[in-house]
Amino acid sequence: MNILMTTSEAVPYAKTGGLADVVSALSLALAKQGHDVRLIIPRYYGINKAVLKLKPLKGPMGIPMGGGEEWCEVYTGNLPGGPSKNPIKVYFLDHERFFGRDGIYGVPSEPDFLDNPRRFTFFSRGVFQLCRKIDWYPDILHAHDWPTALVPVFLKYGERRNEFAKTVSILTIHNLGYQGIYGRDNFYATGLGWDTFYSAGFEDWNMMNMLKAGINSADMVNTVSPNYAEETKTSAYGFRLDGILKSRGTDYRGILNGIDADIWNPKKDTFIPAVYSTKDMSGKAKAKELLQKEFGLPPSPDTPIIGFISRLTNQKGVGELFGPAYGSAYMICRDMNLQFVVLGTGDAWCENEIRSLESKLSNFKGKIGYSDKLSHLIEAGSDFFLMPSRYEPCGLSQMYSLVYGTIPIVRNTGGLTDTVENYNQDTGTGTGFMFDDLTPEAIYNTVGWAIWAYYNRRPQIEAMRLKGMKKDFSWDKSAGEYLKLYEEAGKKVRG
Repeated sequence: MNILMTTSEAVPYAKTGGLADVVSALSLALAKQGHDVRLIIPRYYGINKAVLKLKPLKGPMGIPMGGGEEWCEVYTGNLPGGPSKNPIKVYFLDHERFFGRDGIYGVPSEPDFLDNPRRFTFFSRGVFQLCRKIDWYPDILHAHDWPTALVPVFLKYGERRNEFAKTVSILTIHNLGYQGIYGRDNFYATGLGWDTFYSAGFEDWNMMNMLKAGINSADMVNTVSPNYAEETKTSAYGFRLDGILKSRGTDYRGILNGIDADIWNPKKDTFIPAVYSTKDMSGKAKAKELLQKEFGLPPSPDTPIIGFISRLTNQKGVGELFGPAYGSAYMICRDMNLQFVVLGTGDAWCENEIRSLESKLSNFKGKIGYSDKLSHLIEAGSDFFLMPSRYEPCGLSQMYSLVYGTIPIVRNTGGLTDTVENYNQDTGTGTGFMFDDLTPEAIYNTVGWAIWAYYNRRPQIEAMRLKGMKKDFSWDKSAGEYLKLYEEAGKKVRG
Protein backbone atom coordinates (compact mmCIF):
# COMPACT_ATOMS: atom_id res chain seq x y z
CA MET A 1 0.00 0.00 0.00
CA ASN A 2 0.90 3.65 -0.41
CA ILE A 3 0.39 5.15 3.07
CA LEU A 4 0.73 8.84 3.93
CA MET A 5 0.91 9.76 7.61
CA THR A 6 -0.33 13.30 8.22
CA THR A 7 0.81 14.52 11.61
CA SER A 8 1.72 17.57 13.66
CA GLU A 9 4.45 15.64 15.51
CA ALA A 10 6.95 12.88 14.77
CA VAL A 11 10.22 11.93 16.43
CA PRO A 12 12.98 12.95 16.04
CA TYR A 13 11.66 16.19 14.53
CA ALA A 14 8.97 17.54 16.86
CA LYS A 15 7.47 16.15 20.05
CA THR A 16 5.21 17.21 22.90
CA GLY A 17 3.92 13.74 23.86
CA GLY A 18 3.38 10.13 22.86
CA LEU A 19 1.81 11.04 19.51
CA ALA A 20 5.26 11.76 18.08
CA ASP A 21 6.63 8.37 19.17
CA VAL A 22 3.62 6.43 17.90
CA VAL A 23 3.52 7.97 14.43
CA SER A 24 7.19 7.29 13.73
CA ALA A 25 7.20 3.80 15.25
CA LEU A 26 4.07 2.75 13.36
CA SER A 27 5.51 4.11 10.12
CA LEU A 28 8.72 2.11 10.64
CA ALA A 29 6.78 -1.08 11.40
CA LEU A 30 4.62 -0.72 8.28
CA ALA A 31 7.60 0.08 6.07
CA LYS A 32 9.45 -3.00 7.28
CA GLN A 33 6.50 -5.06 6.05
CA GLY A 34 7.02 -3.73 2.55
CA HIS A 35 4.60 -0.81 2.33
CA ASP A 36 5.50 2.58 0.85
CA VAL A 37 5.04 4.77 3.92
CA ARG A 38 5.64 8.53 3.89
CA LEU A 39 5.13 11.32 6.42
CA ILE A 40 4.16 14.94 6.09
CA ILE A 41 4.77 17.39 8.95
CA PRO A 42 5.11 21.18 9.34
CA ARG A 43 8.65 22.54 9.27
CA TYR A 44 8.66 24.21 12.68
CA TYR A 45 11.34 26.69 13.66
CA GLY A 46 13.06 24.02 15.76
CA ILE A 47 13.51 21.66 12.80
CA ASN A 48 16.90 22.72 11.46
CA LYS A 49 17.11 22.23 7.69
CA ALA A 50 20.90 22.36 7.61
CA VAL A 51 21.50 19.95 10.50
CA LEU A 52 19.03 17.40 9.10
CA LYS A 53 20.35 17.96 5.55
CA LEU A 54 16.85 18.49 4.18
CA LYS A 55 16.54 18.94 0.44
CA PRO A 56 14.06 21.36 -1.16
CA LEU A 57 11.57 20.22 -3.75
CA LYS A 58 11.77 22.26 -6.92
CA GLY A 59 9.59 25.34 -6.87
CA PRO A 60 7.15 26.69 -4.26
CA MET A 61 3.74 25.12 -3.72
CA GLY A 62 0.43 26.98 -3.71
CA ILE A 63 -2.23 25.94 -1.22
CA PRO A 64 -5.83 27.17 -1.65
CA MET A 65 -7.36 28.75 1.43
CA GLY A 66 -10.58 30.59 2.06
CA GLY A 67 -10.09 34.11 0.75
CA GLY A 68 -7.04 33.38 -1.37
CA GLU A 69 -3.96 31.21 -1.64
CA GLU A 70 -0.90 30.64 0.53
CA TRP A 71 2.51 29.59 -0.79
CA CYS A 72 5.14 27.49 0.89
CA GLU A 73 8.34 25.59 0.26
CA VAL A 74 8.62 21.82 0.69
CA TYR A 75 11.70 20.06 2.04
CA THR A 76 12.38 16.34 2.14
CA GLY A 77 14.35 13.97 4.35
CA ASN A 78 14.31 10.34 5.46
CA LEU A 79 12.99 8.99 8.75
CA PRO A 80 15.90 7.46 10.74
CA GLY A 81 15.73 3.72 11.19
CA GLY A 82 13.77 2.97 8.05
CA PRO A 83 14.63 0.33 5.42
CA SER A 84 17.77 1.26 3.48
CA LYS A 85 16.36 0.05 0.16
CA ASN A 86 13.07 1.86 0.56
CA PRO A 87 13.61 4.72 3.03
CA ILE A 88 10.63 6.46 4.61
CA LYS A 89 10.37 9.89 3.03
CA VAL A 90 9.37 12.80 5.21
CA TYR A 91 7.97 15.99 3.67
CA PHE A 92 8.20 19.27 5.58
CA LEU A 93 5.83 22.12 4.71
CA ASP A 94 7.79 25.33 5.25
CA HIS A 95 5.63 28.42 5.83
CA GLU A 96 7.39 31.06 7.87
CA ARG A 97 4.32 32.90 9.17
CA PHE A 98 2.51 29.76 10.30
CA PHE A 99 5.34 27.56 11.50
CA GLY A 100 8.46 29.72 11.84
CA ARG A 101 8.06 30.21 15.57
CA ASP A 102 8.89 28.50 18.85
CA GLY A 103 6.40 25.91 19.99
CA ILE A 104 4.18 23.48 18.12
CA TYR A 105 0.77 24.50 19.47
CA GLY A 106 1.79 27.35 21.72
CA VAL A 107 4.40 28.83 24.05
CA PRO A 108 4.25 29.55 27.81
CA SER A 109 3.04 33.09 27.20
CA GLU A 110 0.42 31.86 24.68
CA PRO A 111 -0.29 28.15 25.37
CA ASP A 112 -2.70 27.88 22.43
CA PHE A 113 -1.80 30.02 19.41
CA LEU A 114 -4.82 32.05 18.30
CA ASP A 115 -4.20 31.13 14.67
CA ASN A 116 -3.94 27.37 15.28
CA PRO A 117 -7.12 26.60 13.30
CA ARG A 118 -5.75 28.50 10.31
CA ARG A 119 -2.26 26.97 10.68
CA PHE A 120 -3.55 23.41 10.62
CA THR A 121 -6.21 24.10 8.01
CA PHE A 122 -3.37 25.25 5.78
CA PHE A 123 -1.37 22.14 6.62
CA SER A 124 -4.29 19.77 5.96
CA ARG A 125 -4.98 21.43 2.60
CA GLY A 126 -1.29 21.15 1.80
CA VAL A 127 -1.43 17.35 2.12
CA PHE A 128 -3.39 17.09 -1.13
CA GLN A 129 -1.32 19.70 -2.96
CA LEU A 130 1.86 17.84 -2.02
CA CYS A 131 0.55 14.60 -3.54
CA ARG A 132 -0.14 16.43 -6.79
CA LYS A 133 3.25 18.10 -6.75
CA ILE A 134 5.18 14.81 -6.38
CA ASP A 135 2.66 12.83 -8.51
CA TRP A 136 2.19 10.20 -5.78
CA TYR A 137 -1.27 9.30 -4.56
CA PRO A 138 -1.83 7.31 -1.36
CA ASP A 139 -4.16 4.39 -0.90
CA ILE A 140 -4.37 5.45 2.77
CA LEU A 141 -4.44 8.95 4.22
CA HIS A 142 -3.81 8.41 7.93
CA ALA A 143 -4.58 11.48 10.05
CA HIS A 144 -3.63 11.82 13.72
CA ASP A 145 -5.56 13.86 16.31
CA TRP A 146 -7.26 17.21 15.83
CA PRO A 147 -4.44 19.09 14.01
CA THR A 148 -4.89 16.87 10.92
CA ALA A 149 -8.56 15.92 11.45
CA LEU A 150 -9.48 18.15 8.52
CA VAL A 151 -7.68 15.79 6.11
CA PRO A 152 -10.63 13.31 6.12
CA VAL A 153 -13.01 16.27 5.80
CA PHE A 154 -11.27 17.68 2.72
CA LEU A 155 -11.10 14.19 1.20
CA LYS A 156 -14.82 13.55 1.66
CA TYR A 157 -16.08 17.01 0.78
CA GLY A 158 -14.06 17.91 -2.28
CA GLU A 159 -10.94 15.86 -3.00
CA ARG A 160 -12.42 12.39 -3.49
CA ARG A 161 -12.49 12.65 -7.23
CA ASN A 162 -9.95 12.13 -9.98
CA GLU A 163 -6.57 11.34 -8.35
CA PHE A 164 -8.03 10.69 -4.87
CA ALA A 165 -11.08 8.68 -5.95
CA LYS A 166 -9.77 5.47 -4.37
CA THR A 167 -8.00 7.04 -1.40
CA VAL A 168 -9.18 5.97 2.05
CA SER A 169 -9.05 8.11 5.22
CA ILE A 170 -8.23 6.87 8.71
CA LEU A 171 -8.36 9.10 11.80
CA THR A 172 -6.55 8.00 14.95
CA ILE A 173 -7.56 9.66 18.22
CA HIS A 174 -4.58 9.73 20.56
CA ASN A 175 -6.29 11.84 23.21
CA LEU A 176 -9.97 12.79 23.06
CA GLY A 177 -9.40 15.56 25.58
CA TYR A 178 -7.89 17.76 22.85
CA GLN A 179 -10.37 18.48 20.06
CA GLY A 180 -9.34 21.71 18.34
CA ILE A 181 -12.35 23.81 19.38
CA TYR A 182 -12.20 27.40 18.12
CA GLY A 183 -14.48 30.25 17.12
CA ARG A 184 -16.64 29.45 14.10
CA ASP A 185 -15.29 32.51 12.28
CA ASN A 186 -12.16 30.40 11.61
CA PHE A 187 -14.19 28.14 9.32
CA TYR A 188 -13.83 30.53 6.39
CA ALA A 189 -10.17 29.49 6.07
CA THR A 190 -11.22 25.98 4.98
CA GLY A 191 -12.79 27.31 1.77
CA LEU A 192 -15.72 24.92 2.32
CA GLY A 193 -19.35 26.00 2.12
CA TRP A 194 -21.40 26.62 5.24
CA ASP A 195 -23.58 23.66 4.33
CA THR A 196 -20.48 21.51 5.01
CA PHE A 197 -20.05 23.19 8.40
CA TYR A 198 -23.25 21.45 9.48
CA SER A 199 -23.18 18.28 7.36
CA ALA A 200 -19.59 17.45 8.42
CA GLY A 201 -20.41 18.14 12.06
CA PHE A 202 -18.15 21.11 12.76
CA GLU A 203 -20.82 22.85 14.83
CA ASP A 204 -20.23 22.61 18.58
CA TRP A 205 -22.18 25.02 20.80
CA ASN A 206 -21.71 27.78 18.24
CA MET A 207 -18.01 26.93 17.98
CA MET A 208 -15.96 25.00 15.40
CA ASN A 209 -14.80 21.53 16.48
CA MET A 210 -12.13 20.15 14.16
CA LEU A 211 -11.85 16.68 15.71
CA LYS A 212 -15.62 16.21 15.69
CA ALA A 213 -15.74 16.94 11.95
CA GLY A 214 -12.88 14.52 11.36
CA ILE A 215 -14.67 11.74 13.28
CA ASN A 216 -17.79 12.29 11.19
CA SER A 217 -15.88 12.35 7.91
CA ALA A 218 -13.19 9.66 8.19
CA ASP A 219 -13.86 6.29 6.59
CA MET A 220 -12.63 4.55 9.74
CA VAL A 221 -11.76 5.89 13.20
CA ASN A 222 -9.67 4.30 15.90
CA THR A 223 -8.07 5.11 19.21
CA VAL A 224 -4.98 3.71 20.85
CA SER A 225 -6.29 0.93 23.10
CA PRO A 226 -9.38 -1.31 23.15
CA ASN A 227 -10.45 -0.31 26.66
CA TYR A 228 -10.12 3.42 25.94
CA ALA A 229 -12.29 2.92 22.84
CA GLU A 230 -15.04 1.59 25.10
CA GLU A 231 -14.51 4.29 27.73
CA THR A 232 -14.83 7.09 25.16
CA LYS A 233 -18.33 5.86 24.33
CA THR A 234 -19.44 6.85 27.84
CA SER A 235 -20.28 10.29 29.20
CA ALA A 236 -17.53 9.98 31.82
CA TYR A 237 -14.71 9.79 29.26
CA GLY A 238 -16.31 10.89 25.99
CA PHE A 239 -15.72 14.66 26.36
CA ARG A 240 -19.16 15.25 24.80
CA LEU A 241 -18.32 13.15 21.72
CA ASP A 242 -19.46 9.81 23.14
CA GLY A 243 -22.69 9.86 21.13
CA ILE A 244 -20.88 10.43 17.84
CA LEU A 245 -18.33 7.72 18.59
CA LYS A 246 -21.10 5.25 19.43
CA SER A 247 -22.86 6.15 16.19
CA ARG A 248 -19.80 5.04 14.19
CA GLY A 249 -20.46 1.46 15.32
CA THR A 250 -17.85 -1.02 14.10
CA ASP A 251 -16.13 1.74 12.15
CA TYR A 252 -14.65 2.85 15.49
CA ARG A 253 -12.32 0.58 17.44
CA GLY A 254 -9.23 0.46 19.63
CA ILE A 255 -5.78 -0.73 18.57
CA LEU A 256 -3.17 -0.93 21.32
CA ASN A 257 0.02 1.03 20.69
CA GLY A 258 3.33 -0.78 20.66
CA ILE A 259 6.73 0.39 21.86
CA ASP A 260 9.98 0.69 19.95
CA ALA A 261 11.82 -2.42 21.07
CA ASP A 262 15.07 -1.16 19.53
CA ILE A 263 15.08 1.84 21.87
CA TRP A 264 13.26 0.56 24.95
CA ASN A 265 14.99 -2.73 25.59
CA PRO A 266 17.11 -3.53 28.69
CA LYS A 267 19.09 -6.04 26.65
CA LYS A 268 20.66 -3.29 24.52
CA ASP A 269 19.88 0.05 26.17
CA THR A 270 22.86 2.39 25.83
CA PHE A 271 21.50 4.84 28.43
CA ILE A 272 21.87 2.46 31.38
CA PRO A 273 25.13 1.39 33.08
CA ALA A 274 24.75 -2.30 32.22
CA VAL A 275 22.32 -4.29 30.10
CA TYR A 276 20.28 -7.07 31.66
CA SER A 277 17.65 -9.72 30.92
CA THR A 278 15.51 -12.32 32.66
CA LYS A 279 18.54 -14.62 32.73
CA ASP A 280 20.83 -12.08 34.41
CA MET A 281 19.30 -9.22 36.41
CA SER A 282 22.55 -7.83 37.80
CA GLY A 283 22.38 -4.87 35.41
CA LYS A 284 19.15 -3.71 37.03
CA ALA A 285 20.88 -3.51 40.42
CA LYS A 286 23.61 -1.35 38.83
CA ALA A 287 20.97 0.92 37.32
CA LYS A 288 19.36 1.31 40.76
CA GLU A 289 22.70 2.25 42.29
CA LEU A 290 23.33 4.87 39.59
CA LEU A 291 19.77 6.20 39.90
CA GLN A 292 20.23 6.81 43.62
CA LYS A 293 23.51 8.58 42.94
CA GLU A 294 22.04 10.69 40.11
CA PHE A 295 19.20 11.94 42.33
CA GLY A 296 21.29 12.38 45.48
CA LEU A 297 19.64 9.55 47.41
CA PRO A 298 21.51 7.39 49.95
CA PRO A 299 22.79 4.16 48.35
CA SER A 300 20.53 1.36 49.57
CA PRO A 301 20.02 -1.70 47.37
CA ASP A 302 17.25 -3.07 49.61
CA THR A 303 15.13 0.10 49.74
CA PRO A 304 12.42 0.12 47.04
CA ILE A 305 12.39 3.04 44.63
CA ILE A 306 9.19 4.43 43.11
CA GLY A 307 9.69 6.21 39.78
CA PHE A 308 7.37 8.83 38.27
CA ILE A 309 7.87 10.36 34.80
CA SER A 310 5.07 12.50 33.43
CA ARG A 311 3.73 15.72 32.10
CA LEU A 312 2.58 17.52 35.24
CA THR A 313 -1.03 18.05 34.19
CA ASN A 314 -4.46 17.27 35.57
CA GLN A 315 -4.86 14.25 33.25
CA LYS A 316 -1.96 12.51 34.98
CA GLY A 317 -3.48 12.66 38.46
CA VAL A 318 -0.90 15.11 39.80
CA GLY A 319 -3.46 16.90 41.96
CA GLU A 320 -4.22 13.75 43.93
CA LEU A 321 -0.51 12.94 44.15
CA PHE A 322 1.15 16.31 44.72
CA GLY A 323 -1.67 18.70 45.66
CA PRO A 324 -0.56 20.96 48.55
CA ALA A 325 -2.14 19.85 51.85
CA TYR A 326 -4.10 16.97 50.30
CA GLY A 327 -1.86 15.06 47.84
CA SER A 328 -0.61 11.66 48.93
CA ALA A 329 3.08 11.95 47.97
CA TYR A 330 4.09 13.60 51.25
CA MET A 331 2.41 10.93 53.40
CA ILE A 332 3.77 8.12 51.23
CA CYS A 333 7.34 9.30 51.76
CA ARG A 334 6.77 10.16 55.42
CA ASP A 335 5.15 6.85 56.40
CA MET A 336 6.86 4.26 54.20
CA ASN A 337 10.40 2.95 53.95
CA LEU A 338 11.02 3.82 50.29
CA GLN A 339 12.62 6.34 47.95
CA PHE A 340 10.66 8.41 45.41
CA VAL A 341 12.08 10.02 42.23
CA VAL A 342 10.22 12.36 39.88
CA LEU A 343 10.99 13.63 36.38
CA GLY A 344 8.56 15.95 34.66
CA THR A 345 7.48 19.39 33.62
CA GLY A 346 4.13 21.11 33.32
CA ASP A 347 1.84 23.16 35.56
CA ALA A 348 3.79 25.74 37.54
CA TRP A 349 2.04 24.97 40.85
CA CYS A 350 3.04 21.31 40.56
CA GLU A 351 6.65 22.09 39.72
CA ASN A 352 6.79 24.35 42.78
CA GLU A 353 5.22 21.68 45.01
CA ILE A 354 7.78 19.10 43.89
CA ARG A 355 10.54 21.52 44.90
CA SER A 356 8.79 22.07 48.24
CA LEU A 357 8.51 18.32 48.91
CA GLU A 358 12.24 17.96 48.20
CA SER A 359 12.98 20.44 50.96
CA LYS A 360 10.79 18.58 53.46
CA LEU A 361 11.59 14.94 52.65
CA SER A 362 15.00 13.27 52.54
CA ASN A 363 13.68 10.33 50.48
CA PHE A 364 11.93 12.40 47.79
CA LYS A 365 13.87 13.86 44.85
CA GLY A 366 12.64 15.55 41.70
CA LYS A 367 14.05 17.01 38.52
CA ILE A 368 11.98 19.51 36.53
CA GLY A 369 12.34 19.01 32.78
CA TYR A 370 12.75 16.05 30.49
CA SER A 371 15.73 13.88 29.62
CA ASP A 372 15.82 10.71 27.51
CA LYS A 373 18.83 9.46 29.46
CA LEU A 374 17.18 9.98 32.85
CA SER A 375 13.92 8.46 31.62
CA HIS A 376 15.71 5.24 30.69
CA LEU A 377 17.59 5.24 33.99
CA ILE A 378 14.40 5.69 36.02
CA GLU A 379 12.64 2.89 34.14
CA ALA A 380 15.60 0.56 34.67
CA GLY A 381 16.61 1.53 38.20
CA SER A 382 13.21 1.82 39.88
CA ASP A 383 11.41 -1.07 41.56
CA PHE A 384 7.95 0.40 40.95
CA PHE A 385 6.55 2.94 38.49
CA LEU A 386 3.54 5.08 39.49
CA MET A 387 0.85 6.18 36.98
CA PRO A 388 -2.26 7.56 38.77
CA SER A 389 -3.85 8.80 35.54
CA ARG A 390 -7.29 10.39 35.46
CA TYR A 391 -7.61 8.85 32.02
CA GLU A 392 -4.97 7.20 29.84
CA PRO A 393 -5.73 6.50 26.15
CA CYS A 394 -2.89 3.98 25.94
CA GLY A 395 0.12 4.86 28.02
CA LEU A 396 3.64 3.89 27.06
CA SER A 397 5.47 4.23 30.37
CA GLN A 398 3.75 1.23 31.94
CA MET A 399 4.86 -0.90 28.96
CA TYR A 400 8.41 0.42 29.26
CA SER A 401 8.30 -0.43 32.97
CA LEU A 402 7.11 -3.99 32.41
CA VAL A 403 9.86 -4.85 29.92
CA TYR A 404 12.46 -3.32 32.27
CA GLY A 405 11.30 -5.40 35.22
CA THR A 406 9.83 -2.37 37.00
CA ILE A 407 6.39 -3.11 38.44
CA PRO A 408 3.63 -0.60 37.53
CA ILE A 409 1.29 0.91 40.10
CA VAL A 410 -1.57 2.23 37.96
CA ARG A 411 -5.16 3.35 37.95
CA ASN A 412 -7.58 0.91 36.30
CA THR A 413 -8.34 2.95 33.18
CA GLY A 414 -7.76 3.06 29.42
CA GLY A 415 -4.70 1.33 28.07
CA LEU A 416 -3.43 0.70 31.60
CA THR A 417 -6.23 -1.85 31.98
CA ASP A 418 -5.24 -3.51 28.70
CA THR A 419 -1.57 -3.91 29.62
CA VAL A 420 -1.34 -4.48 33.39
CA GLU A 421 -2.65 -7.51 35.28
CA ASN A 422 -3.53 -6.81 38.92
CA TYR A 423 -1.53 -8.58 41.63
CA ASN A 424 -3.16 -11.41 43.56
CA GLN A 425 -1.30 -11.83 46.86
CA ASP A 426 -2.83 -15.29 47.45
CA THR A 427 -1.56 -16.79 44.18
CA GLY A 428 1.30 -14.40 43.42
CA THR A 429 -0.03 -13.80 39.90
CA GLY A 430 -0.14 -10.46 38.15
CA THR A 431 2.22 -7.89 36.68
CA GLY A 432 1.29 -4.78 38.66
CA PHE A 433 -0.84 -3.07 41.32
CA MET A 434 -4.11 -1.38 40.33
CA PHE A 435 -6.72 0.88 41.94
CA ASP A 436 -10.08 2.17 40.69
CA ASP A 437 -10.88 5.49 42.34
CA LEU A 438 -8.58 8.43 41.75
CA THR A 439 -8.21 9.75 45.29
CA PRO A 440 -5.17 10.50 47.47
CA GLU A 441 -6.28 7.67 49.75
CA ALA A 442 -6.44 5.13 46.90
CA ILE A 443 -2.96 6.08 45.71
CA TYR A 444 -1.58 5.93 49.26
CA ASN A 445 -3.15 2.54 49.98
CA THR A 446 -2.07 0.96 46.68
CA VAL A 447 1.51 2.16 47.04
CA GLY A 448 1.41 0.82 50.59
CA TRP A 449 0.19 -2.53 49.27
CA ALA A 450 3.07 -2.68 46.79
CA ILE A 451 5.66 -1.78 49.44
CA TRP A 452 4.18 -4.37 51.83
CA ALA A 453 4.53 -7.02 49.10
CA TYR A 454 8.10 -5.91 48.42
CA TYR A 455 9.11 -6.56 52.03
CA ASN A 456 6.84 -9.53 52.78
CA ARG A 457 6.27 -11.32 49.45
CA ARG A 458 9.62 -10.79 47.79
CA PRO A 459 9.62 -14.06 45.76
CA GLN A 460 6.26 -13.02 44.28
CA ILE A 461 7.64 -9.59 43.45
CA GLU A 462 10.60 -11.14 41.62
CA ALA A 463 8.26 -13.48 39.72
CA MET A 464 6.14 -10.47 38.69
CA ARG A 465 9.24 -8.72 37.36
CA LEU A 466 10.15 -11.68 35.17
CA LYS A 467 6.60 -12.11 33.91
CA GLY A 468 6.43 -8.46 32.85
CA MET A 469 9.80 -8.65 31.08
CA LYS A 470 8.51 -11.49 28.91
CA LYS A 471 5.63 -9.40 27.55
CA ASP A 472 5.75 -8.57 23.84
CA PHE A 473 4.74 -4.97 23.18
CA SER A 474 6.54 -4.65 19.85
CA TRP A 475 4.84 -2.85 16.98
CA ASP A 476 4.53 -5.93 14.75
CA LYS A 477 1.17 -7.00 16.18
CA SER A 478 -0.22 -3.46 16.28
CA ALA A 479 0.92 -2.77 12.71
CA GLY A 480 -0.94 -5.90 11.63
CA GLU A 481 -4.12 -4.55 13.26
CA TYR A 482 -3.72 -1.27 11.39
CA LEU A 483 -3.31 -3.13 8.11
CA LYS A 484 -6.60 -4.91 8.78
CA LEU A 485 -8.21 -1.53 9.47
CA TYR A 486 -6.84 -0.15 6.19
CA GLU A 487 -8.12 -3.13 4.26
CA GLU A 488 -11.60 -2.91 5.76
CA ALA A 489 -11.76 0.80 5.01
CA GLY A 490 -10.63 0.11 1.45
CA LYS A 491 -13.40 -2.41 0.90
CA LYS A 492 -15.91 0.03 2.33
CA VAL A 493 -14.85 2.84 0.00
CA ARG A 494 -14.01 0.90 -3.15
CA GLY A 495 -16.65 -1.80 -2.80
